[in-house]
Amino acid sequence: MRSGIMNVVEEIQKNREYAVNIRRHFHRHPELSWEEHETAKKIREELTKMGIPYVEIADTGTVATLKGKSDKPVIGLRCDIDALPITEVKDLEYKSKNPGVMHACGHDSHITMLLTAAKILSEHKDELNCTVKFIFQPAEEVMEGAEKILNSGAVDDLDTVAGMHIFPFLDAGTISVDAGPRYTSAAFMKIKIIGKSGHGAMPQFVVDPIYVGAKVVDALQSIASRETNPIDTVVVSVCTFHSGTLSNIFAQTAELSGTVRTFNPKLRNELPVMIERIIKNTCEAYRATYEFEYNPGVPPTINDPEYSVIAEESVRKILGEKGIAHYAGTPGGEDFSYFLEKYPGIYAFVGCGNESKDCCYSLHHERFDLDEDGMLNGAAFYVQYLLDVQEKYNKNTK
Repeated sequence: MRSGIMNVVEEIQKNREYAVNIRRHFHRHPELSWEEHETAKKIREELTKMGIPYVEIADTGTVATLKGKSDKPVIGLRCDIDALPITEVKDLEYKSKNPGVMHACGHDSHITMLLTAAKILSEHKDELNCTVKFIFQPAEEVMEGAEKILNSGAVDDLDTVAGMHIFPFLDAGTISVDAGPRYTSAAFMKIKIIGKSGHGAMPQFVVDPIYVGAKVVDALQSIASRETNPIDTVVVSVCTFHSGTLSNIFAQTAELSGTVRTFNPKLRNELPVMIERIIKNTCEAYRATYEFEYNPGVPPTINDPEYSVIAEESVRKILGEKGIAHYAGTPGGEDFSYFLEKYPGIYAFVGCGNESKDCCYSLHHERFDLDEDGMLNGAAFYVQYLLDVQEKYNKNTK
């Protein structure tokens, strides 16, 4: 560790009790997207104790600003704060007290990592040659909060931004900060097939929307297998299919919905055109018509190569070489992608898996829990990464 700069790992251990206690508080009191009122209140109370001023955004969002000895760079650190409509089944001491709501995606630990980093940085304000913006974002699970924060003007001056997700698919003690794609884009579609209703015993007089819909589902799979480069990840999934009320009546319509994913920004824009062409031509072939709605959703989450190099060195400083994990991008969606579309930066996967502690369940699982040592590593990474980014920035501007 360089002389004159805090020992990040030691600082984290000093704040271990704070981090564990506050994470368990948030875990006991989860709140759904746009309902995070008590969560936001607690976050703001902690920031006030630290002496860090903040602004309130979109009711439950918070952006706090810690000014060091230099206005630049302005470094954003972001977490999400909402929970999921899942009933927790593990009988933990800190089990959710809100029936049917659970922090099954680890956002309780995300808040904790950012608050712990904020606490340490505020206590070492004299070592900061930058400005830090701590971004507590609501409504990530419905992919609406990031745009509210960005459109507020509160983060218009960022030079770079970092976020992270606790990750049970990696062992606690490891962090992945690989350059390039982290998450795919996440689009959503609705398809209505309009046929002609009639008696189930007389198919010659009808246009069966179920049959046509089945052909559409089948044909859409040709996009991944025949229309796009095999190197590109492309997911076109029809996940709901509803039609009819009785076993001897052909309904007039069938309604389908699904999701579309890719890491490729160019392909993201091309996919809705491909999908509608297939729907249109398939319906015409079977005398049906259609209605098509397409929500492009969030863009892919892509790490900047330069900042990924800095981040990897930060991981080495706190966890050693063994702490570097490499994980291929995953076809989930994350609205932090809007931040990385606007500013260079990184999104880290922070390992929290540990079978010996029964922390081995997937995100969004009713038995999800995390190894809190992994959470502490995430807080350490935030602090070390910020110090390393400010150092590189100041070297480059001399």
